[in-house]
Amino acid sequence: MAQLKQRRSENVDGNFYVDSTCIDCDTCRSIAPEIFNRSGEQSAVYHQPANEIERLHAMQALLSCPTASIGTVEKPKDIKAAQQSIPILIEENVYHCGYHSEHSYGAASYLIQRSDGNILVDSPRYAPPLVKRLEEMGGVRYMYLTHRDDVADHRKFREHFNCDRILHADDITSSTKDIEIQLTGTKPIELAPDVLIIPVPGHSKGHTVLLYRQKFLFTGDHLAWSPYLKHLYAFPRYCWYSWSEQVKSMHQLANYTFEWVLPGHGRRYHADAETMHQQMQQCLAWMEAVN
Repeated sequence: MAQLKQRRSENVDGNFYVDSTCIDCDTCRSIAPEIFNRSGEQSAVYHQPANEIERLHAMQALLSCPTASIGTVEKPKDIKAAQQSIPILIEENVYHCGYHSEHSYGAASYLIQRSDGNILVDSPRYAPPLVKRLEEMGGVRYMYLTHRDDVADHRKFREHFNCDRILHADDITSSTKDIEIQLTGTKPIELAPDVLIIPVPGHSKGHTVLLYRQKFLFTGDHLAWSPYLKHLYAFPRYCWYSWSEQVKSMHQLANYTFEWVLPGHGRRYHADAETMHQQMQQCLAWMEAVN
């Protein structure tokens, strides 16, 4: 829980604040960019909520902060309404789960709500309000894990929902050796007619991405939008397996059609298919220059 005595001096005066336990994961800045900004190597409140929408976004960020580093001077009376608003709708039947976990350094996770079984993409924090909302939304049939880093509370979700977890065998560790579905090889795997899992070795050897309806691409730590570079990019400083392999994987991925990039780390990005294709080419040129 955030401590007022640890409130950062960089916060503007008012009810919401960030304390010194912030790990600079970008969660609050991505959920409520109108409220939070980066100051130094941590987040801070630069604008206090001025209306109901801004306050809701600030509360969603507070609930989602993986280290509970966001607090309020006054005890919030609308906490239940904020809890009920998460998962947060992105578009159609795709949601951002919020409740980021410190175990995955604040990585985002997502829910695909489907009539033949919901898919939880990567693991959020196992928070009772989120679990209750997932129950209300139809539970979880599959828990798809993009790679070894963002597994967080996967076992707790498995035990509660009896969902089948999916992870590539090359990313299995001692903490995930009991995963139900262990993918192999480098060819795409069709989980359902509208769900395709695509191996993209690079960030890790067994990293995969999930393409839903040829529209939504869940990318883990393979691909994201950079608000600083203003284009799609990868993470050369955090490439644990092979940058050259990641460049090859990105070339393969550029052959697919999609309109959303929904990453674990980094910002999400939305554009029409043609613009997305152009962005992928720009990303590849940047990656090859880095290489």
